[in-house]
Amino acid sequence: MVKQAVIIAGGKGTRMKPFTDRHPKSMYPIQGKPFIEYLILQIREFGIHDILILLGYMAAEIKNFLGDGSAFGVHISYDITPIEYGTLERLLHAAPLIDSAFLFLYCDNYCPVDYVQLLSDFARNQAMIQLSVYENRDEYTKNNLLLEGSKVRIYDKSREAPGLNGVDIGYAVMDKQVITLVESRGGRDSASFEATVYPELARQGKLYATVTRHRYYSVGSWERISLTNAFFSNPVTVFLDRDGTVNKKAPKACYIERPDQFVWLEGAKDAVRMLKEAGCRVILVTNQPGIARGRLTEAMLAQIHELMQEELERDTGYRLDAIYYCPHDWSEGCECRKPRPGMLYAAQKDFSLDLTKAVLIGDDDRDIEAGKSAGCTCIRVTERYNLLRAVMELLDRGSFKY
Repeated sequence: MVKQAVIIAGGKGTRMKPFTDRHPKSMYPIQGKPFIEYLILQIREFGIHDILILLGYMAAEIKNFLGDGSAFGVHISYDITPIEYGTLERLLHAAPLIDSAFLFLYCDNYCPVDYVQLLSDFARNQAMIQLSVYENRDEYTKNNLLLEGSKVRIYDKSREAPGLNGVDIGYAVMDKQVITLVESRGGRDSASFEATVYPELARQGKLYATVTRHRYYSVGSWERISLTNAFFSNPVTVFLDRDGTVNKKAPKACYIERPDQFVWLEGAKDAVRMLKEAGCRVILVTNQPGIARGRLTEAMLAQIHELMQEELERDTGYRLDAIYYCPHDWSEGCECRKPRPGMLYAAQKDFSLDLTKAVLIGDDDRDIEAGKSAGCTCIRVTERYNLLRAVMELLDRGSFKY
């Protein structure tokens, strides 16, 4: 059981100058809150209430803001070391204050990781360190490690080794022995804990990864700030399946192939209107294998969807915010066809969403499986429990996570 989180927050943050000439980077304001506050609240959501923050540069500003943590429902303690210390030296100095197993975080990264899965993987693998790793298929940043299955085979802080295929984003569950191991080997000459420990554990086969497809957000450099602001300012997002959720399904083994075949289900337009009036973003995600099977073209699908949008706007004054579709056949093995969550992750990146605070509504097991894979709250509709009723209950309960 991990009961403690350790946040590294001592560096100068030179890539965030001139802000960091006057403040530590973790205090950069995002939507009116210092970035570090989002991390503290997320750690509390993980069920961890004991937080140790390792400080150096402008430590007083962080301490004065967070205090003992009681205002945030946690207990916060601090270990302060000289500004020039690196992550290795800070961890070694704080070792007497650190639990036998702990959650390790960077102060400038935020990602809605699956913490339960991370803990489970740590235990199952008997790992010394279980890293959270962003798969980085979109080349959001440069890779710094090589994965083979769940094992990290190479960790390269310089990001220059060939074949690297993932990015360490923090959120690592660690066995404290990794600190005492370094100390016993006289590792104090290296500034970087990661550069010292991770390659060695990779060679020993004791460094594992839990991979996330969910993009992470940061205040580590200026080029990330606009996306980070967008991420934390998003409205609630509701994903809707199409056939059987908002419109009548075609007969079995058939498809909606022309605009005149698209018929709204009773109450579906009102459900969308209610969501939009509540301030939600509404996105359609639909499998359309008829394209691959030659039953309709993407141009015809666009006409169907434009008619759908026009009818919705005529009767409610609103349009769907976006439409994602999978054109592939069932046998093609794509990442976008539900039950795979590829369309949800595409929307995540396009809109900087937090999928763990989104809702997916659909009528099929594949919809629900896709939503759960992405961390969404999922609602299954039926002929008797339709979209309108589901949305009314959702809004009445105030069950959004935002």
